Amino acid sequence: MWIDVFRTTALNNGYEVIACGIISAFIAQVIKFILFTIKNKKVNFKIFSTTGGMPSSHSAGVMGLSTMVGILQGYDSVIFAVSLGFSLIIMYDAAGLRRAAGKTAACLNKMMDDFYKHDLQSAGGKLKELLGHTPLEVFVGAIFGIFFAYLFHWFMLG
Repeated sequence: MWIDVFRTTALNNGYEVIACGIISAFIAQVIKFILFTIKNKKVNFKIFSTTGGMPSSHSAGVMGLSTMVGILQGYDSVIFAVSLGFSLIIMYDAAGLRRAAGKTAACLNKMMDDFYKHDLQSAGGKLKELLGHTPLEVFVGAIFGIFFAYLFHWFMLG
């Protein structure tokens, strides 16, 4: 019942685009949680609110959104070019700038650990190191977002 209501209100418009972006990012976070749980053999719900890791939910979200814009408005439309441009900037930032910031945080943590002799709380605590993504994590997230957009659109039509 609610699926039919969603289909009629979301078909071929902005709601379908934004829903695709949000849902693909959320599912990528769920996949990240599952992979973390399998790899580390422990459950950590903080994964849902952290950055970094496989796959990139930022990449999945923005590429899902851009792909849906391409499906609905055409891959030769101005709005697709704009959305793809923003998606590429976000993915570059995830793999470049935020990754470099994470490496800098790791270096600073090591220096502070050596300086304060394992008492980082007196220095304000440890900096977060996992900020960005590897190029592979960004690529996998982007591919997931693209495939999800096609599946989502197909589901909306069905």
